Amino acid sequence: MNNYAIDLSLKPTTFDLWHVYLAGTVVLLSLILIVLLLSMVVGLMRSKKKPTVESAVPIPEPVVKVVEKIVEVEKVIHAPAPEPVVLKEATPDAALQLLGLLQKEARFIDFIKEDITAFSDADIGVAARVVHEGCNKAINEHFTLDAIRNEQEGSKVTLQEGFDAATVRLTGNIVGSAPFTGTLVHKGWRVTNIRLPKLTLGHNAAIVAPAEVEL
Repeated sequence: MNNYAIDLSLKPTTFDLWHVYLAGTVVLLSLILIVLLLSMVVGLMRSKKKPTVESAVPIPEPVVKVVEKIVEVEKVIHAPAPEPVVLKEATPDAALQLLGLLQKEARFIDFIKEDITAFSDADIGVAARVVHEGCNKAINEHFTLDAIRNEQEGSKVTLQEGFDAATVRLTGNIVGSAPFTGTLVHKGWRVTNIRLPKLTLGHNAAIVAPAEVEL
């Protein structure tokens, strides 16, 4: 058997098509590798030098104020609408019932509907006394009333800041703000208890005084 020794130090003296192909492939791969390495290096350098948005471009103060105002306007626009005011409708039954009680005890409707121009002051005074006594009885029987102010009418009173405007009404020359000092013209009234009788089902409260027929 013959032994063949290969000398690796030998250099080819001629280039055929195969060698040209291999050489071109090696050159192309080398170029691609170099391009990839350069791209990676350039990318790393740019990422290090690229400033952040906050530090690179400072926002001018006027622009910041404009943005804050826009945000405030948006908050106002998107704020929830206030709840609508709910008006409580008063039922007429209680008022009709009171009117019926005044008519029953004091003939109140008869008195105010009567034409009193033909009567003398003395006659009107006598009738007014009867109406007054009957109204006083009806009110005291079905209502408890307390005075809002305990001072004597005609005396000087001082209203401090924050006084309840629902219980005290100012009249006259109102200038400036509290405290106010003035004369107590009327002490006012407050209902603290109501004792109206209960109505039966089907009762017509609009009939405050039925007609009367004597047989």
